[in-house]
Amino acid sequence: MLNGPRLAPKSGRPASSLVVLLHGYGADGRDLIDLGDFWAAELPDTAFVAPHAPEPCAMAPMGRQWFGYTERDDSERWDGVQAAHAGLNAFLDAELARLNLPGSRLALVGFSQGTMVALHTGLRRTVAPAGIVGFSGMHSLPPGSPRNEADPDITSRPPVLLIHGDRDEVIAPQALPDAVESLQARGITVRAHLSNGLGHGIDQTGLLLAGNFLGQVLAVRP
Repeated sequence: MLNGPRLAPKSGRPASSLVVLLHGYGADGRDLIDLGDFWAAELPDTAFVAPHAPEPCAMAPMGRQWFGYTERDDSERWDGVQAAHAGLNAFLDAELARLNLPGSRLALVGFSQGTMVALHTGLRRTVAPAGIVGFSGMHSLPPGSPRNEADPDITSRPPVLLIHGDRDEVIAPQALPDAVESLQARGITVRAHLSNGLGHGIDQTGLLLAGNFLGQVLAVRP
């Protein structure tokens, strides 16, 4: 079972929602858990958890990976998100049960490789999450699949916010409009922001946009 650092709601009250932070390749849960403190004003009754990815990273001795990279192509990414799905999905169920929350009170936030697994698993939950935020990532599709072709295994369509830097040297900025196109073709509402001058990272504007988005989607109760 996955595990990682957690933050209880800053209000001191029982959690009314859960945000799961999924780190990038070569990092671990400690890389993102502080986002919970940054967003605490927007989300005072939200619990945060940042699980460590399941595998040691081949390229970073102290880091973790959701899946390994060799070719960095569509086939490798697709196989990777599929392989990561079962473990992450089980972890999400366990965390929601621990907090006595329904699946609709979950939001996912990913960075880079974490965005890939957040989108893949989030769109395949039995109960749709409240929302998904993806920083500096991409929407992984089966090799050769047109971006406008529907996936029959998509079971949920939560709103999505994607944020990318226009100088990203790791995942090309073109991944942002590509993801918007592929997600919209699958009936998913997408907001997108391209950050001027930003490389492969998260800037202040992105943090504020994400906090506002999470505050909006988690304020809506079924």
